[in-house]
Amino acid sequence: MIVAFSVTPLGVGEGVSEPVARAVRVVRESGLPNRTDAMFTTLEGEWDEVMDVVKRAVEAVAEVAPRVSLVLKADVRQGVQDAMTSKVEALERHLSTPAD
Repeated sequence: MIVAFSVTPLGVGEGVSEPVARAVRVVRESGLPNRTDAMFTTLEGEWDEVMDVVKRAVEAVAEVAPRVSLVLKADVRQGVQDAMTSKVEALERHLSTPAD
């Protein structure tokens, strides 16, 4: 499965990069394929391992924030591996060919 999620610390003021870095550190240390951009972190793996990482990322932020918001979107598809890369590659192939 692929999960795109965002963990937002609430009640810590305007600067949230340090608490968010705690969540991203958990993801990167998990060893699962992942990518972080300005809005979401995307993570790929089996259901239980991905959800465990998301939970631990939220818990890491909760250690320094009185409240945490979680937004999560999942693509659950059996038998597919490396979808994080292959989905983007398929899109780029379509973008590189002229439109009709």
